[in-house]
Formats: sequence, structure tokens, C-alpha cells
Amino acid sequence: MTDQHNKPAHTRPALVTFALAMGAFAIGTTEFAAMSLVPYFARDLHLTEPQAGHAISAYALGVFVGAPIIAVLAARMGRRALLIGLMALFALGNGLSALAPSYPLLIAFRFLSGLPHGAYFGVAALVAASMVAENRRAQAVAMVMSGLTVATIIGVPAANWLGQALGWRAGFAVVSVLALMTMASVALFAPHQPPAEGASAARELSALRRPQVLLTLLTGAIGFGGLFAVYTYVASTMIEVTKVSEGLVPVVLAVFGVGMTVGNLFWAWAADRAQSRAAIGALLFSAFSLALFPFAAGSLWSLIPVILMVGFSGGLGTILQTRLMDVAGEAQALAAAAHHSAFNFANALGPWLGGLAISAGWGLTSTGWIGAGLSLGGLAVFLLTLLHHKRGADMDAAPACAYA
Repeated sequence: MTDQHNKPAHTRPALVTFALAMGAFAIGTTEFAAMSLVPYFARDLHLTEPQAGHAISAYALGVFVGAPIIAVLAARMGRRALLIGLMALFALGNGLSALAPSYPLLIAFRFLSGLPHGAYFGVAALVAASMVAENRRAQAVAMVMSGLTVATIIGVPAANWLGQALGWRAGFAVVSVLALMTMASVALFAPHQPPAEGASAARELSALRRPQVLLTLLTGAIGFGGLFAVYTYVASTMIEVTKVSEGLVPVVLAVFGVGMTVGNLFWAWAADRAQSRAAIGALLFSAFSLALFPFAAGSLWSLIPVILMVGFSGGLGTILQTRLMDVAGEAQALAAAAHHSAFNFANALGPWLGGLAISAGWGLTSTGWIGAGLSLGGLAVFLLTLLHHKRGADMDAAPACAYA
């Protein structure tokens, strides 16, 4: 479901997409760079790496809490104004993270930074989808999400390099600057889209009464956890298991980003043709790739192609984001934002389970087995979602193309 009637005649989609993708680049940089900086702020703040990983979970918890609350409370706000406000809060949270004098305050500021994340992506996806034909929505969403995936190629390695050269605080400071640049770009290029007629908090909350919405969210909440279980500890694995120099960590992180960028575009293309098959394929590919990780971690040359494969599986997010547009009815904003709550629940779940496995003495490579199990768990939920639809439990079914 899109709202192309809101598109003004003078809108230039390429510039709008660029502005929205810049925000995605800033968010992607802080989300993934924080994981790669775990060894450095653990050392600086005298923490174990599983303890330091709680900062990742705090950010993810902020996304999980903030996305639905902001979507509901801001139901009657124009989309451009909302995007600018969300980026302002994001800039503040990351700026404070760079200045945090203690670990408890860092946890608090990472939580604050996460609050606008999901709502920004949800609203940005709706704006992008509103400017294209129905059968190109996944690709439009993918172009916005490409800001995040390009961040894993450029932004994250750069932030990791800054963390090594200038200290981990520089990685958060540069994200704050990127957020301010996004505010200016959105103000200049994004169209004014007033809230839909009849928009209200109650109407947005109606999404939570739809089983197909809830099951799709649960698919992402579990299925995406596998990627984060491995990615959070990949820098530590490279240093302690693969025995490479710290200078090679940004290179491998960039390889992950290349895989994620290509995968994002590929799975979006597949989803516009056969959405459900694309989701099943992405989850199976993710489980296979993550299961290879424990075997590949001993050598840099075997690790690199596996990390590329793990990144490639990350296009699942675009598939599920588009599917939520089909099953959410009129509650588009909450469903779109809640997708990122689910995504970041996975971001908390994966590192937490991975940390438990490491703390139990199973070793850093055990995160691969944890990740594969989570991907298969997400697949099981998605198959249940399709079965539920097939049995006609959702009376207000989505378009048939969503289930091809």
C-alpha cells in the first residue's frame, strides 16, 4: 500500500533518495561501527568484551522501544518535519556518546541514540515507496537502505580506523556530524507529505491486531539475530582466533559491507518478483553462511568469503519491510517503524546469546552456530506466517504478489 497522491509535481526522486540514504548512512555507521569498536572501548573502560557488548544491546533496546512509540505519537505529523526531528535527536545521542565519561553514561547515551532509528527508517521507507510504481517498492526501499549498506563499506571501516587512530569516541562524533548533514539535506530535498487523512494513534495501533504483521515482525526479530551474533564479535574473532593484525579488521568489515550492499539490491529485485520465495531463500542462505563461520575463522583467506556471504544475506530486511506495507492496511507508519524494532531486537538478541556462548567457554567461533540456529528459527516463523495466510486466518489479505 503506497500513497503516491502525496507526491508533489516538483519532487525529484533521485535527490529525495539521496537525502534519505544519507540518514541511513549515518545510522548504519553508528550501528555497525559500535560493534567493531567493542574491543577498544572495552579496553579503555576496563570491561570484558561481553560486558562491552551490552552497549550494543542498549542501542538496540532504544530502537526497540523508540520505533513504535514515536510512530504512534507522531501519527499526525508531516513526514519531512518528523524526519528532521528524528535526525536531530540522533545527532544529540551520538554527540553525547562521544563525550560519555563512564560506562553507565555510555549505556544511557547509546539507548538515547537508538530511539529515533526505527522511526526514521520506517518513515523514510514510506516516502521512498510513495514515489514509485507498486511493483518497484522493494527496490525503492533498497535504495534508501543502500545508505546503511554503503556505511558498512565506507563508514564502518572509517569509524573503526578512527577508533584505532584517535580513540573510540571519534567514531561516535563523526556520526553526529553526519546526522546534522542529513537534517539539512532532508529539509532541502524531501517532499512535504502531510499525514494521511484520518491518521491517529489508534489507527496506527490497529497494526498490532493483525497476525500477519506480528508474525512478519517476529520473523525479523529472530531471523536477523544470527547476523548480529557473528558480526558483533567478528573483530574480536579476527584478533584472537584468526590472529591477524588490528589493521586488517577494517578491510574485512568492508568486505562484509560489499556483501550486504550487493545482497540488499539482489534480494530487493527478487522480492519485487516473488516476495515469499525471496524471504525463504535469504533465511536459508543466512543459516548456511553462518554455519560455515566456525570452520572459516582459523584462516583469513577462508574467513573473507564467508564474511562476504554473511553480509549478502542481510537483504532480508528490505524484503520484510516491503511485506509489512502489504499486510499493515492503513497502519503503515507503525508497521514500518516496528520492523526496525524487530530488527534491533535481533541486534540485542544475537550479541546477547553470542556473549552467553562465549562466557560459557564455547569460544568466539561458537557465535556461528548461535547465528545459524537463529536464522533457522526465523525461517520456521516465516513458514508459519505463510501457513497462517494460506488457511485464510487474515480476512483482509495482502495483494497476491506478496505471497508469490
